Amino acid sequence: MDEPVKRPSVNPLDKLSRLTRQASVIRLKGLNDRLFTAVSAGLGLALAAGVVLAAGPWDSGQRKAERDWAAARSRTGGVHHEPGALSGPDPAPSAPAVLAPLSSVVDNAAPDARDAPDDAAAALRATLGPLLKDPALGTVRTAVVIDTATDERLYGQGADTPMTPASTVKIATAVAALSALGPDHRIATTVRASPDSRSIALVGGGDPTLDKAALRALAADTARTLKDRGVRTVRLTYDTSRYSGPARHPIGPNENIAPVSALMTDEGRLDSTDSGPAPRSDDPAGDAARTFGELLDDAGIATRSGPTADRPAAKSRPVAEHLSAPLSALVERALTNSDNDIAEALARQTALAAGERADFDGGRRAVTAQLKKLHLPLKGANFADGSGLNRKDKVTAGLLAGLLARAADPDHPELRPVLTGLPVAGFSGTLSGRFAQNSAGTGLIRAKTGTLTGVNTLAGTAVDRQGRLLAFAFLASGTTSPSEAQSSLDALATSLAVRTR
Repeated sequence: MDEPVKRPSVNPLDKLSRLTRQASVIRLKGLNDRLFTAVSAGLGLALAAGVVLAAGPWDSGQRKAERDWAAARSRTGGVHHEPGALSGPDPAPSAPAVLAPLSSVVDNAAPDARDAPDDAAAALRATLGPLLKDPALGTVRTAVVIDTATDERLYGQGADTPMTPASTVKIATAVAALSALGPDHRIATTVRASPDSRSIALVGGGDPTLDKAALRALAADTARTLKDRGVRTVRLTYDTSRYSGPARHPIGPNENIAPVSALMTDEGRLDSTDSGPAPRSDDPAGDAARTFGELLDDAGIATRSGPTADRPAAKSRPVAEHLSAPLSALVERALTNSDNDIAEALARQTALAAGERADFDGGRRAVTAQLKKLHLPLKGANFADGSGLNRKDKVTAGLLAGLLARAADPDHPELRPVLTGLPVAGFSGTLSGRFAQNSAGTGLIRAKTGTLTGVNTLAGTAVDRQGRLLAFAFLASGTTSPSEAQSSLDALATSLAVRTR
C-alpha cells in the first residue's frame, strides 16, 4: 500500500516563491562543478515542480504523473492500495540538521559506515541514529547514505543485510533495463500479413501502455495496405509468444497487476484509470485482439470470425507498426506511479536483450547479470520479479543506494531517467501527499516508495546543506502501522535535506 496521491494542501506557486528565496541564500562558493550541479539539481527540482503545477501537464513519464492535480487520486504501487482511504499518513515531523554538533551523543553501536570523513560520519550518526530507533520502523531497519560525487558511503547501518524491498526493487529493474537497452529503446507492436494477405496477425512486443488509439492507427494502416492489395476479408490471429512462462504473478489475481502478457492495452485495466489499483482483465491479449478486430471492421476490413491465438503465417511480412514511448519515459512512469505492469515489462525486455526467456526466472537472471556489469554489491540479492510484489525479492540498503549513485554518475547518462522518474516530495506520484508544507524535504527529496504488509521502504536522493547530492536507502520490516512507518521514513529523508531556517 504505497502512499495515497492527493491534492496538495498549499498553493504550489507559494512553494515556488518560498523555495526561490531559499535558493538565494545557499552558499555555493568553493564548490566544484559536480557539487554545484548537485545543488542546482536539488533546487531546480523544487522550481520545476512548481512550474509543472502552474503550467499544466507534461508529455510522458514523470511529466504525465503531474496531470490533473485537481482530480482525486488513487493509491499507487505496492500490494494494498485501497482507493477509498479517507486520509494519508501523518505529516513527517521536522528533523534536525544533517550536521549536528560533534558534541552530540553518538550511537556507536548502530552504524557500520566506511570510507567517510570523520566529521561527516559523526554528524550522520548523530542525526540518523536516533531516528532509526523509532519503534514505528518495526523489528529490523537498515540504512545507507552515499555521497554521489565521490561514491563514498557516509553512513551505513545493516548496509549488507538482505531485506524485502517492496516497490523500491523497481529501481534495480529500471537500472538494468536502461543499461541493457538504452533510454531510446522503443517496444514495437506489429501487424503481419501472410503472403496472400488473407491472414493477418497482431503481434505483441510487450508494451503494456498500448492503447485503443494505437490500435486504431494500426487498424487504419493495415486496412489501407490490404485494400491496395484488393483484400477486404481476412482471418485474424494474435501472437503473444514473445513472452514465455506463467502469465499470472505469484500473488495471484490482483488489482495491482494484470496477467503479464506481450499483448495488452492499457495494462489490462477495465476502468478509465492509468495508475493505481484497478479491476483487471483475465485475458488482456484476447481483449486487445478483439478490439483490434472491431477497429479493422470499422476501417472496412472484415474478419471471418473472432481472433484466435496463433503465430503469424510462414513468410509473413509486417504491414503496420506502433512504437511505444521511449524506454526513458516508461521508466519514469514506472517509478513515479509505482507501476507494476510496466516494471514487469521492463524485466522481460531486459531478459530478451540478454537472450534469456522472457519470464520471471529469465528476468531475474538478466537483471542480476546486468547489475553485475555495473559492479554493484549483489551479495544476498534476489530479483524474483520486476515490480516488488513478490516477498522473495531481496536487496540490501547498500545496493539500492549504490544503484542511485550509479544513476547520478556522469559516466552513465543512460541511467539518468532513474533519478528524473523518482517522485518529488510533496508534489508528485507516490510522494505527493507525504511531506508537510513546512518540511525541509518538500520539493528537495526525490524517492521511490515501497510498501507491503509489514514492510516499508524509501530510497532516493537529497541535497544536503554542503551541496552534496546524497543517495539514500532506508528499509524497515516488521512494521505494524504503515502511516507511522512512512512518517518515520520521511523524517529520515528530511534530515538529509537542505535546511536554511
